[in-house]
Amino acid sequence: MASSRDRRVAKELQDIQADKDNSGVCAVPVNGSSLKHFKGSITGPPDTPYAGGTFVIKIDIPDNYPFKSPSMKFETKIWHPNVSSQTGAICLDTLGSGWSPVQTIKTALLSIRMLLEVPNPKDPQDAEVASMLLYKPVEFAKVAQQWAIKYAGAEKQELDLSKYENSSKDALGQMGFNMYKGYHPILFQTFLEMGFDIEAVVKAFEDAGVDRNDGRPYQIDRMIVNNVMAQLCGDD
Repeated sequence: MASSRDRRVAKELQDIQADKDNSGVCAVPVNGSSLKHFKGSITGPPDTPYAGGTFVIKIDIPDNYPFKSPSMKFETKIWHPNVSSQTGAICLDTLGSGWSPVQTIKTALLSIRMLLEVPNPKDPQDAEVASMLLYKPVEFAKVAQQWAIKYAGAEKQELDLSKYENSSKDALGQMGFNMYKGYHPILFQTFLEMGFDIEAVVKAFEDAGVDRNDGRPYQIDRMIVNNVMAQLCGDD
């Protein structure tokens, strides 16, 4: 007899299939009748650099679902500040502390699709991409579209760059400067991938005496990196 978890997952899959043409998201089992591993897909939203692309999402459903969120990551490479360009890991509250049992596989996929429409560089998974969006928004849009064409099968089309050109370069630059307290965002990459947030890393940098280098990227000395880690981990 199917468990309540399996019955719920099966019902969710039916709902996803019934609405896939309208929602822009889909999910199918990887191994026939197994309800643990799925391959999701997201259609790139129109009027974004990802338009027309199909992005594959690896989905694993835990045994205690829906009380624990599904695990999701991009299998298709994507240039996005909230997705690791190396591993496909996704920075999204819905897949972590923001999850609740009333949410579903479909709502999680829709949240990821919304992230493609509205990237959040203030909470990045990939500091390099976030830095480009903050400081070079037009270049970000072009690279994101190039990746969508190369990896997600999107057709090459005219990209409206006006919103990126008009996206307040000064405001974006100031937002980035304030967020990173004058440090270049690329210095944060390793620490963000370890799960530390920007605010904590900034404080650790300041406590460890990391040089701001006038906001330019550089290689932090290994001894100072060790001091930063000690600050982040609470070691005396």
